Amino acid sequence: MSKKINRNDPCWCGSGRKYKVCHEMFDDKIAKIAHQGHIVPTHNLIKNAEQIEKIKESAKINIAVLDEIQKTIHEGMSTAEIDKIVYDMTTDMGGIPAPLNYEGFPYSVCTSVNDQVCHGFPSPDVILKSGDIINVDCSTILNGYFSDSSRMFCIGDVSPEKKKLVDVTKEAMLKGLEQVKPWGFLGDMGQAVHDYVYANGYSVVREIGGHGVGIEFHEEPWVSYNSKAGTEMLMVPGFMFTIEPMVNMGKPDIFVDEENDWEVYTEDGLPSAQWEIQVLVTEDGYEIISY
Repeated sequence: MSKKINRNDPCWCGSGRKYKVCHEMFDDKIAKIAHQGHIVPTHNLIKNAEQIEKIKESAKINIAVLDEIQKTIHEGMSTAEIDKIVYDMTTDMGGIPAPLNYEGFPYSVCTSVNDQVCHGFPSPDVILKSGDIINVDCSTILNGYFSDSSRMFCIGDVSPEKKKLVDVTKEAMLKGLEQVKPWGFLGDMGQAVHDYVYANGYSVVREIGGHGVGIEFHEEPWVSYNSKAGTEMLMVPGFMFTIEPMVNMGKPDIFVDEENDWEVYTEDGLPSAQWEIQVLVTEDGYEIISY
């Protein structure tokens, strides 16, 4: 935890109230849970009211851009066209596409088709055809605040097998969301996702997961969907993270394209799907920030 604060000092959260009437009891509760051996969030991972409102403003762009993709995506469209829509609309609304130049990523959005698990490069040579499934992962910066979510799209006449994969992946994400509660653990959410996926005959990617988000693009903690209830980081009001399981039709094994060191594929060549939401833990449950 952070250094000791005197009871009559201003609270660390920026409310302007004295610590003793603001977050002292909150911190004491976290300290007791940490003493039991659990992982707990530090103050820098807990968003205050002002930060949450600014993150929500970023999310308005994020959601609007995905809504536009949902309206315009179609058979015969290149994934480069999706990238252009994301860049143009994000910047027109005053934002910055968070992926662009992030650790060398050269595009404004990730477009992952069929057996691409994540981080797919948009390209004029990748033309969407009937039967494809695609994940469009959109992340936005507005005035230094980050939002992040993704959606799956079915192009044309998609097979029942692929359609079920897309649907189950979304359902699994929502099963995880049901477990987001203050003073619960990320493992509660992770196991709910995992159990639902495997009950439907699929697998969850092990090496790539969700993350804290809001003040930075990727904050602590790393979020697993192969975890156990009662484990992983404690969820407390003000804690914000993504739920974004990557669900494979076949085995969970993946590999990274050696040429660009970004694009991730299923090892067995079978399709993969992903939905992503950004969620805030509240006093009585959760609030979806971007979806």
